[in-house]
Amino acid sequence: MEHRQGDLGEGDNVSLCPLEFRYGSDEMRSIFSRENIIRKMIDVELALVRALEESEIIPRGYYERLASCIYNVRVEDIDGYEKEVGHDVVALISAINDVCGESSRYVHYGATSNDIIDTAWALLIRDALRVVKRKLILVIKLLIDLSKKYEDTLMVGRTHAQHALPITLGFKLANYVYEFANSLDRLLSTEGRVIKGKMAGAVGTMAGWRGKGLAVESMVMRELGLRSHEITTQVAARDGFAELINDLAILASQAERLGIEIRELMRPEIMELAEGVEGRIGSSTMPHKANPVECEKLAGLARVLRGLAITALENIPLWHERDLSNSSSERILIPHAFVLIDEILGALHGILVNLRVYPGNMLKNLELSKGLIMSESLMLRLTDKGLSRYEAHKLVRELTSKALASGMDLLSVALNDGRVLKYLTADEVREALNYMKYLGSYRELIERAISYANEVISRSHSC
Repeated sequence: MEHRQGDLGEGDNVSLCPLEFRYGSDEMRSIFSRENIIRKMIDVELALVRALEESEIIPRGYYERLASCIYNVRVEDIDGYEKEVGHDVVALISAINDVCGESSRYVHYGATSNDIIDTAWALLIRDALRVVKRKLILVIKLLIDLSKKYEDTLMVGRTHAQHALPITLGFKLANYVYEFANSLDRLLSTEGRVIKGKMAGAVGTMAGWRGKGLAVESMVMRELGLRSHEITTQVAARDGFAELINDLAILASQAERLGIEIRELMRPEIMELAEGVEGRIGSSTMPHKANPVECEKLAGLARVLRGLAITALENIPLWHERDLSNSSSERILIPHAFVLIDEILGALHGILVNLRVYPGNMLKNLELSKGLIMSESLMLRLTDKGLSRYEAHKLVRELTSKALASGMDLLSVALNDGRVLKYLTADEVREALNYMKYLGSYRELIERAISYANEVISRSHSC
């Protein structure tokens, strides 16, 4: 098809990346917008000039004059300079000089590019992590509510995708409460290592500030509300970024795991859980389809985020006091990682809010094995009454094989076997095969997981 001017797809504002228009919230995208990144870099340059004044390295008055004009710098002017000089920070300084003239005399004095870039990243990551933590806490709280609501809702516990033992839906979901609380705990720990500023000059020795480097660094960080790295080369070590991106990848993988759980249990032949968004079209050609598209989206985006974790790890080994191999990838890596996890958490929240639960189907599926799911319970009761563990296992294995071959339920087979009745009364057999009598300490375990999650959430609020 030949395109004409004005056709769909023509225009100056062409978006190539779906993160610009499809995934992530406006809030997260605005944090990593070109304009906001530039603003954060300007914040750092301005904080440096103030620190230089307070340290009496430069004359008084420059900070106030600079503050009155520096935010008039336009992104398009910076971009124009960068095309000319091929250096983003030099382009920024050039644009500031155009706008502020003599007032910009001491901009970037004694600093190196990554003093500005790394400190700006710290400010951006701090804002982005606030969004991530807030959304993650909402997910955890939803899971806590669901765990309590369905604490006693019986269902099949599956291992290797096979019926194993009875559990409750509340118990299943409490495991996710625990996992997501672990991710929140990891982020709380990691942010202390990664949200740090860097103000140390070329190669990191602070030589440009004539013995007052530590004071300059301290004042810049105080102005920006950051802690400083204890020591750096010309760039801050990239292990913190790698740790952060891997934490986000773990969180994405946990979300995918829950999405897989719902997808599996949404099969029509199982139908214990399901996505519940009304009016969503599942297929362009099959009107009856209700597909788990949001859960599948979690899987796809988690794969991308796990791939970014490799890039973050590759950025750790830089040459000597610095090289530039990390810079280009980080421009993609950090914003994309945060927009991806933002979309994942937003989608997961929607899934949980609209989650459909079918307790009747859970009970129906529980009965599919005709009591075979309780074989461990019967085996242990027989062991308690005198059989060895080995002998009890062998006997119950024979009973389950007979039940499968005959189509009978395990209770009927056991009650008609003299070897069983030698050790157990009929009532004891019935009790051994009662689902509700073989749930162990599920309530205490659910409460323990919830208590841990609430403790981590409480700690997050105090940070």
